[in-house]
Order: sequence, then C-alpha cells, then structure tokens
Amino acid sequence: MSRTILHLDLDTFYVSVERLIDSRLKKRPLLVGGTSDRGVVAACSYETRAFGVHSGMPMKMAKQLCPEAVVIRGNAGVYSKHSDMVTDIIKEQVPLFEKSSIDEFYADLSGMDRFFGCYKYASELRHTIIKETGLPISFGLSVNKVVSKVATNEAKPNNQLKIDYGFEKPFLAPLSIRKIPMVGDKTYQTLRNLGLKQVKTIQEMPRDMMHSVLGMNGVTIWDRANGIDTSPVIPFNERKSISTERTFDKDTIDVAKLRGILTAMTENLAFQLRRGNKLTACVAVKVRYSDFNTYTKQLRIPYTSADHVLIPTILDLFDKLYNRRLLVRLIGVRFSHLVGGNYQIDLFDDTQERLNLYHAMDKIRERFGERSVLRAAAMDARTIGRMYNPFNGQPPPVLAHRKQ
Repeated sequence: MSRTILHLDLDTFYVSVERLIDSRLKKRPLLVGGTSDRGVVAACSYETRAFGVHSGMPMKMAKQLCPEAVVIRGNAGVYSKHSDMVTDIIKEQVPLFEKSSIDEFYADLSGMDRFFGCYKYASELRHTIIKETGLPISFGLSVNKVVSKVATNEAKPNNQLKIDYGFEKPFLAPLSIRKIPMVGDKTYQTLRNLGLKQVKTIQEMPRDMMHSVLGMNGVTIWDRANGIDTSPVIPFNERKSISTERTFDKDTIDVAKLRGILTAMTENLAFQLRRGNKLTACVAVKVRYSDFNTYTKQLRIPYTSADHVLIPTILDLFDKLYNRRLLVRLIGVRFSHLVGGNYQIDLFDDTQERLNLYHAMDKIRERFGERSVLRAAAMDARTIGRMYNPFNGQPPPVLAHRKQ
C-alpha cells in the first residue's frame, strides 16, 4: 500500500510570531537573531530576501545588505509557546506525527483516504492552524517525506501542494539540484563541477556513478532525486547527546573567565541530565580561536550525571586543549553516549550530604529557574540556561542556522 505523508512548515516562523505580537512589523523587512556584530540571522522576512539575505548569514552582513531592516533579538520561550500551540492542534487531528524541528512537522495519513480524503483533511488542518494561532503555514502532500518536504518549499509562502502517486519524478525533474534535501553548499558545488544543474540530470545518471563521486551520500541523493524515500514518521526523538556553546562578542584570553563559563555550562548540562534521568559516558570540550581554527577534545568516563565528577573533567580537558595562548572566539561543552538511569552512588567518594545537596539544588532550579542557584565560579555566566527540558522528545526550540 502506498503511503500518504504530510509535511507542514510554519512560514518564516520567528518573523511570523514577532508580527503576531507587534502588528506594526507587518510588511516591514525584519531580521531575527543575534544583534551583535557576531550574531547570526536565525530568521528573515521575505522582504529582506530580495536583498540577498538568508538565515544563517552573519547579522553584520545582513544589515549591510538591508540597512532598513528591523533587527529583533528574539525569545526562545515565546517561540516554543507558539510552536506548542501548533503541536497541540496537530496532535488532536492526526493519528501519527513527528515534530522534526520547532516549525516543521510530518504526519502519516496513510489509509485515511477511505474515510476523509487526505488532501481535503490536510487542507482543513492547515486552515484550523491558521485560524487558531494566526500563523501562516504551508504543506506538501505525497507518498514520502522527501517529496512532501520539497513540495512544501515549492508551495510557500502560505500555500499548499499535492504530488499524486507516480508523479514524483516529473515533479522533481525541472527543479534545481539545490532543492534536494541533504544537498548543502559543498555538495552543490561538487555536483555543479560535474555539470549538474537540474534534478532531471541526476535522474538520468546511473546510480553507481553517484556512488563513485559522493559515496553513500551520492546514493542517498540519487534516491531522493528519483523520489525514493522509505524513512518512517517517527513520533518520538530520543536525544543521543546534549551540548551548549558560546560565541563571545569580543575575543578573550581571560582564562579565569573561560573556566568560569565552562563550569556554568557543565553545571547546567549536568542538571539537565538529572532532570531527564540520563547519564553520560563521554564528555567533550570545544575551543575556536580568533583565527577560526577549531579544536575539540573528548574523553570516555564512567556513566555519571554528577557535577563534582563532570566539572573537574571538563576543566582538565580544557587545560589540555587550550595550549595555543591565542584569543578565544568560542567555547563549548558536549555530553554524549547518553543512557537512561539515575546517578550511581560512589562507595568511596560520595556522601549523603552531597547527594542531598544535589537533590535540594535541583528542586530549587525546577521551581525558580535553572540559574536560581549556581556555583560562585559560574556567577559571570548567568545567561547560560535552556528554559526547556531537552529530553521531552521534541527538537530544540532554537534551530540550527539552516537556510530557509
């Protein structure tokens, strides 16, 4: 039986939410993201795109291209709230859905044609979301996730498109190869160097040729260009890692400041682990210098979620990694190899007082906020916090800087 997969995408989500809050921003060029010179555009309105602005671009460059644009820092909590409103509507209406990002959803409507008519049902769902939230949303409907996603992008802004069964290849053929999901800037340049411009050319190529050029990624791209995709709609996303990083407005060589921020990051991530009943077995530190060279160092450790184990480990990794004595542009911490479970008491190092302290601190954070109690060494890094549970099965509220 052929599947029926719906892809929903909230159009310029951050921009739409800001305009919903402040109607004076409607039809004005709008940029959402970091407001400093080192900030990045998280979202931009359609008005700015005529100037060559796109998400993921440095904010400084975006303001040069479009000087009249209104720049807003944005609020992850507000965006999460509006995303949850849309999620609740979809959850009530469809039998199986996947929230792939804060503004993107997949739904499996397979078998519903005999009762409703999938396209009609999807249209009614879209109009319900627009009516109840005031946010513009587009959708694509086809037999798989890839074609539906491409169809949504072709339908934008604020529209809908259905690709009937058997018409996947003709629909994709005239499009640019850049429209294929998974084709980034480097892959696009590689394909263009081969003389490829339209998806149709990839469709006409032997599958083995794409494999010889790009390996298994080439095979995946060939399948997607031919409208082949068997990936299922996954209702829950289990996180395999958790991380945080900070880019400084001004490069620094203040080691005490760097160690304090790393302490705050580790303390916050350890709290997230305990809140989600998770343990980590691999920790990593990331340092990017002012010359943009980036280095990481990781270490396997026994499963833990305890501050007194993780903080010294992270600081020791940083001391081993930071040996160039150059100005630092960015630092970050990452925990991976996550498993479910509670912290195991160490027979020799742990005391009941320490365990009670963790329990009390976590209760205070749950009630009054993640930065309500913290170590003295982390006092200069009060802005480090998440404002959401990373283990709730949903994607992070702040998107990676993907081009829209």
